[in-house]
Amino acid sequence: MITSRRQKRVADLLMEELGALIALELEDPRLQFVNVTAVEVSSDLRHARVYVTHLGTPEEEPGVLEALQHASGYLRRELARRVILRHVPELSFHIDDTLERARRIDQLIERLHADETGSS
Repeated sequence: MITSRRQKRVADLLMEELGALIALELEDPRLQFVNVTAVEVSSDLRHARVYVTHLGTPEEEPGVLEALQHASGYLRRELARRVILRHVPELSFHIDDTLERARRIDQLIERLHADETGSS
């Protein structure tokens, strides 16, 4: 995905503001310990994919996404007040599974290493 400098600046701005809004403004208990890890903005700046992590269990993920989607109108309204953009993008929320994938890769590497040292 090719991103322009403007897309990167808007994504960084949205990530910072959404992180603060979610942490400090939203009082939904499902959103405790939720962090914004990345934001990807479309080339026309009208859509933003917001990636989040949380410290809960995988079974809680649908509730976290539901709470964020429910709060998306409020979040967009607050973003419109706080940032200077012609259009505040539509927000879609997604669980960031990067840490889980990294953990699985580490486990595979450790297993391969153990197999190599065990067969020598």
